[in-house]
Amino acid sequence: MFEEMSPHLRVATAVAPFVVAIGMRLLLGGNALTRWLVTLSTLWFAANVLMAPYSAGMRQDIRNLLH
Repeated sequence: MFEEMSPHLRVATAVAPFVVAIGMRLLLGGNALTRWLVTLSTLWFAANVLMAPYSAGMRQDIRNLLH
């Protein structure tokens, strides 16, 4: 499923939850809900960034750069 996604869509799925959480924090203030949302969305973003090199497309790009 994720292999068929365009690179732009992959970035959007990593960044969108963080942007929404920051927007909610700006609108609702720094309450417990928004702090949790920012924390969870940051973890989601970090997991996406750390797992990106393990995707098939990224592995192929790295191989192409090495050769």
